[in-house]
Amino acid sequence: MPITTTQPVDPSSPVPPSLRLGKHTLTVIPDGSVQLHPRRWLPESTAEDWTGRNADLLDAHGFIDAPIGALLVEYEDSALLLDTGFGPHDISAADTIDTIGALRGGALPEALARTGRTLADIDTVAFTHLHDDHVGWAFRAGPAGRFPFSRATFAASREEWAGWSMPPEVSVPARAVGHGEEVFPGVTAWITPGHTRGHTSYVIDTGERRLIAFGDVFHTPAQFARPDWPVSMDALPDQAVRTRHAMLPELLRPDTLAFGIHFGPGQLGRLVDGDGTPHWEAVQNSEF
Repeated sequence: MPITTTQPVDPSSPVPPSLRLGKHTLTVIPDGSVQLHPRRWLPESTAEDWTGRNADLLDAHGFIDAPIGALLVEYEDSALLLDTGFGPHDISAADTIDTIGALRGGALPEALARTGRTLADIDTVAFTHLHDDHVGWAFRAGPAGRFPFSRATFAASREEWAGWSMPPEVSVPARAVGHGEEVFPGVTAWITPGHTRGHTSYVIDTGERRLIAFGDVFHTPAQFARPDWPVSMDALPDQAVRTRHAMLPELLRPDTLAFGIHFGPGQLGRLVDGDGTPHWEAVQNSEF
């Protein structure tokens, strides 16, 4: 599928969820979805664990229906994209691995166009990690060999770049970032290893309020009550458990929102602990 840097907008498409955080505008940019097999993805979970509140996380076929996409962060005239979706692919459950079902992408350019921006308008692309469902649009040549993010610098942790080979045909500015380093005005890297060695979350901080984009530290809200569950696809399972435990109190702070990139109940939300068990509360378009 050829890539263009301009995309016609389908007027029937929904406006992506968005909110204001101080001087930043944050918008969810959908690309597609993946079905996660709950008991293969989280092998220590039981059938009973997927009843009650967690039953609402499953689709009609018993999978966790997990969105794939990105978060657009706008500040003044500049734009940052956190991850870039899966790209223009549609893979059936029969052709994927046993921990997942169907996997599809392709919607990101049109969804981005709903915000008035194109891929060529993005100044910085910051990756949580370099798995296919997070880098899908980043390294695909368009017409005449041009790459769609024509002005962007690509940022990921040093550990993440070290474990990944950039396609030989790609020539883009690549930046290695460390813990606490600012990647965009008001956005800092938080190295959160476990899912991959160099997995990175990003904190958007206004001084009074903040949002944590935690990537694949958590794949589903069911993990908030059971951060000790190993994830079959985590590269460092024990480290991933430690990372989840370390992040929970930060997410529970009253000044904090979060972006759960794979959260079907709503990707923008907050973690609340009103009944003694942390649970996800999605937020609607608003100023926070």
